Amino acid sequence: MAFYGSGSGLTNSGGFKSKQVFTSSGTWTKPSGINFIKVFVTGGGGGGGSTNTDDTAAGGGAGGTAIEIIDVSSVSSVTVTVGGGSAGKPVNQNSPNTGGTSSFGSYCSATGGTTGVGEWSIAGSGGSGTGGNINIDGGDGQGGHIDLTNNYVTGGTGGASYWGQGGRGASRNAPSYHRAGRAYGSGGGGASNSNTSSSGKEGIVIVEEYA
Repeated sequence: MAFYGSGSGLTNSGGFKSKQVFTSSGTWTKPSGINFIKVFVTGGGGGGGSTNTDDTAAGGGAGGTAIEIIDVSSVSSVTVTVGGGSAGKPVNQNSPNTGGTSSFGSYCSATGGTTGVGEWSIAGSGGSGTGGNINIDGGDGQGGHIDLTNNYVTGGTGGASYWGQGGRGASRNAPSYHRAGRAYGSGGGGASNSNTSSSGKEGIVIVEEYA
């Protein structure tokens, strides 16, 4: 027997009608004639980690994603929360930061990615989705690299989210080249040369609406 979570409600209901995109928190209000929705919920990305005198910064982890099909025939509105990306860490501040959690009411949610913690050059971890028909972990950041003998130093790339790649890391010869997370929910790139790492990208909630 089919159930709405299988997607059968979407194909038998008259098809796709409209879409609402949230890059900041708000309220989803159901348009007239909509009975089913498919929601994509992604948490905020973690910023790049910290550097010190003999280590380079790792990339931040990406936010997780939850995808769910919901029967909204008896629902009029739902509170939407979009998690922000966390700031990149400055030099010698190796404590955790975490991107914000995104949610679609109580239906499903996704936690943010983190900066690295515990040791310098250890990458941030990806967040996770909860409550969806499909729950996807965000990508971990890339660890930083250093070779003191050859003075080869590179910051790690931020983790990729469901929507795409994180920000690139810097290098000793290009210390300002690290970038913030590129795709929604992706992690920030790690710094080098005692600079501050880049921030993770904010999350996103997308609601596809079906009759």
